[in-house]
Amino acid sequence: MLDTNAALPDWVDPCDGRLRPQLHIVYQDQDIVVINKPAGLLVHRTALARREKWFAMQLLRDQIGQHVFPVHRLDRPTSGLMVFALSAEVATRMGELFAGSQVQKIYHAVVRGYVHDFGRIDYALKEELDAIADAMADPNKAAQEAVTDYLCLEQVELPFAVSKKHATSRYSLVQLSPKTGRKHQLRRHMAHIRHPIIGDTNHGDGRHNKFFRQHFDIHRLLLAATQLSFPHPVTGEMKTFEIAVPESFYRPFR
Repeated sequence: MLDTNAALPDWVDPCDGRLRPQLHIVYQDQDIVVINKPAGLLVHRTALARREKWFAMQLLRDQIGQHVFPVHRLDRPTSGLMVFALSAEVATRMGELFAGSQVQKIYHAVVRGYVHDFGRIDYALKEELDAIADAMADPNKAAQEAVTDYLCLEQVELPFAVSKKHATSRYSLVQLSPKTGRKHQLRRHMAHIRHPIIGDTNHGDGRHNKFFRQHFDIHRLLLAATQLSFPHPVTGEMKTFEIAVPESFYRPFR
């Protein structure tokens, strides 16, 4: 297992940098590359972000001097481990591993409220469609099975009345293990059980997002992919990659 716990700063606005950013490469061999994608960085070019200057796919290509092939999604506001293949053949094999549920993923997040010690969210999700990128998709497609396991790691009650209903505010640090790979699954599942992820502007609570910006100087979605395990697409050897939970996630609990 390759374990890298080096503390990395949160991503600075990628449109504001004059020098080409350097990605943190966690692992590389002749077939795959694993990076720690910063929050705020898009994976590849899209019509929805024409003004963006930097993209993980292009940055990594230029950094290692060869073409790379993304094999799974990681939302722009989410940070953490992401795998790229170094050939189309390996990309196909990695895609089969993901499709066959042979890739185990663990995330960490900070959510509103006190979450139960552990549990499973089994709640089907209807695909969220973008007006431009998904213009040709079927809006009547049935909801798909979606399952997420969660484990509460830490809890804190702060003496701030963020909500008018309560004199204090509670938060939990959780570990999330998605068993399926639906779009925005973790964000939507946590919102479904009334524990939205802090910093989520689409499914979260704006009052608590604002509180974290003003009180903790946290301006990002508090969701990070911290562990990936899968059989190597060429050798079959089981590989596990793990990174530290970002420092900002712990600020409310200190």
